[in-house]
Amino acid sequence: MASRRPRPGRHLIVFFLGLAVLYGLTALSQAGVKDPDTPWRPALGLDLQGGTRITLTAEKAPTKENLDEARRIIDQRVNGSGVAEAAVTTQGGRNIVVEVPGKTKNRNQLEETVKRQAQLRFRLVACSDQRPASCDTSGASTSGMGLGRAPLSLAEDDPTDTPSDAATDTATGTDTASGTPATDAPATDAPSGTPTDGATGAPTADDPGGDGKAWTVKDDIAWSRSPDQAAIALFNSYTCDAKGVVVDADGKPADQADDPDKPLVACSEPEKDAKGELKTPPIKFLLSRSVVEGTELDNASAQTPQNGVGWVVAIEMGNSKDRAHPKGSAGASSDFEAVSRAFAGTDEQFAVVLDGTVLTYPVMNSVITDGRSQIEGDFTEQEALDLANSLKFGALPIKFNDKQTSVEEIGPSLAGNQLSAGLTAGAIGLILVMLYCLFYYRGLGLVVVSSLFVAASITYALVLLLSKTAGFTLTLPGIAGLVIAVGITADSFVIFFERIRDEMREGKSMRVAVETGWARARVTRVAANTVQILSALVLYIFATGAVKGFGFALGLTTLIDLAVLFWFTKPMVSWLAQFKAFNSGHKLSGLSKETLGMDITPSRPRRTAVTGGDA
Repeated sequence: MASRRPRPGRHLIVFFLGLAVLYGLTALSQAGVKDPDTPWRPALGLDLQGGTRITLTAEKAPTKENLDEARRIIDQRVNGSGVAEAAVTTQGGRNIVVEVPGKTKNRNQLEETVKRQAQLRFRLVACSDQRPASCDTSGASTSGMGLGRAPLSLAEDDPTDTPSDAATDTATGTDTASGTPATDAPATDAPSGTPTDGATGAPTADDPGGDGKAWTVKDDIAWSRSPDQAAIALFNSYTCDAKGVVVDADGKPADQADDPDKPLVACSEPEKDAKGELKTPPIKFLLSRSVVEGTELDNASAQTPQNGVGWVVAIEMGNSKDRAHPKGSAGASSDFEAVSRAFAGTDEQFAVVLDGTVLTYPVMNSVITDGRSQIEGDFTEQEALDLANSLKFGALPIKFNDKQTSVEEIGPSLAGNQLSAGLTAGAIGLILVMLYCLFYYRGLGLVVVSSLFVAASITYALVLLLSKTAGFTLTLPGIAGLVIAVGITADSFVIFFERIRDEMREGKSMRVAVETGWARARVTRVAANTVQILSALVLYIFATGAVKGFGFALGLTTLIDLAVLFWFTKPMVSWLAQFKAFNSGHKLSGLSKETLGMDITPSRPRRTAVTGGDA
């Protein structure tokens, strides 16, 4: 059976199409860069351009274990991928110093991300400023989410909690016969078991069970529809200031703790438009006890919604029996499903509360049975990433003193000429390798030069793309890893070309020698690059700081070397083998008999002398 004929031209076309796609993606990533000094320039590390330093001071003297744990969590938040080159260190017995590369436009947001306690809780909304009639002290309601409404069924398979077929539609708060709002239903008309204030044995905020029984998610749902008068009075005594902080009548911050076992008065943050003007003022909420704790989340990630725009934070809740769930519930997923069954299709809301601040307060559009949902709140990409990291990497074991927190800009740790010196060293090394290959391999040296340029262009595009998408930051050790790649790539050419020359010394044509030489050379090259990748992987996993960045750069360039060797260098040499100048062994091809060291001395005919005897 005839061997498959190589098609180098087709491979080269596909390769350059892939390179064009890579630069297209890079151009898209650079489209949002507004600073004229940064487009098409990779992000530089602390050693080359400086950045922002945040010094956090603990409120009390923490233990060494707690301080180290806080440092680890903060390091994961600001440098989760390991390539952003942020430095997080402890200082003394109370301080944590965070140094983030580059200019930070929103220093307050960075500071908040670093020191955020990340206490996430899901609470049910009893009433809010958007419904001022819902929390009047009379206990009656004139809104669709008022205090006097009878509770909905708590689960689809629990008919005992469903009210009888009266004229009131509890899902909308309207009279099904006349279509008018059901505003005259008194709170005492609620079914038995509804948490109301004033009845003996009824559940209240101070006596959750009412009859001494454990508080369940059904009690949370019922309380959110008819909160006790003490909670209503607390709600009416507080207001929200311009920053979204809960304050009392004297304008002082409210003296309340974010206790998961008690109702909470909380505010949402003010929303501003692109020009920085106020779009939505802070909204005050009266919230139920915590239904789901943030510690019950299995995962959190920033994503773009399917068939949608913007950014959301996707969360996954678990039902593991190995963990302790609040209030003795079956698990976060089961509790959330019960809430969604009760709230789906209504205007009732639940609130996602982070560190006592309401992030978002959506309604339930459908029943959530698998614990998978997403937090929506008009997030920017960075806000979604910051929130997901805070939730995923957990709460800090210590609290920091806001008054002693300092944020400052710092300069590069190395002299300004170090970057230019590193780039100059790389350029000199690249030129020397090219000149030597042109001198030694002649025509084949053109393949070396073109391959090095292609590898450099791919590396440049990937560094730019990773800088915008993965937070990759280029430091001086990273530049050293890229410079080393020049030698790695040149080594691949030497192995391949020498195998071709060995095959041609045995009398094979260049076209045949390329294929047989490649079959032997690729095994050697793949083995060598595999060892190089394993070395880089060990550095990336076990090292920290700049060494981790060096390992990442080394591994990246090694993979690029393999890609260029297989999809550019080999097809290029196969393509050149079709030309007579190379296949016939022209002097400038680098494959002539002289350069191959073959014997080119022409054989001379042997002369014999004939002598005659004596006449």
